[in-house]
Amino acid sequence: MAQVKIYGIREKLAPVRERLSETIHQCVMEALQFPADKRAHRFFMMEKEDMLYPPGRTDAYTIIEIAMIEGRSIEAKKKLIRLLFDKIRDEVGIAHQDIEVCIQESPAHNWGFRGMHGDEVKLNYKIDV
Repeated sequence: MAQVKIYGIREKLAPVRERLSETIHQCVMEALQFPADKRAHRFFMMEKEDMLYPPGRTDAYTIIEIAMIEGRSIEAKKKLIRLLFDKIRDEVGIAHQDIEVCIQESPAHNWGFRGMHGDEVKLNYKIDV
């Protein structure tokens, strides 16, 4: 299970939302071996005055937070981050310096979906990649 939150300035994020979602999902499928039907993305489009960012960034500054059940290898998570940087730059046009990624993991028993605890659900994909 993974939940993706994407934060950015509305005027920059809205025009690329669909392409960005597709690109992020491609990266998750490749790096974490997720099935195509497991996409849970939420966009948080901020007004410019509500999105403060570090010097050296542009109005395209985008934060991607990925919450997922723990169990993926360091290599898989690093592959995901590298794919996100490169594919978002190449396919969406957001430069590396304007992308920030944070992966947050928690045990399966801390998740609940489909009316069950995460450690009781039989998933149709592997966690230990």
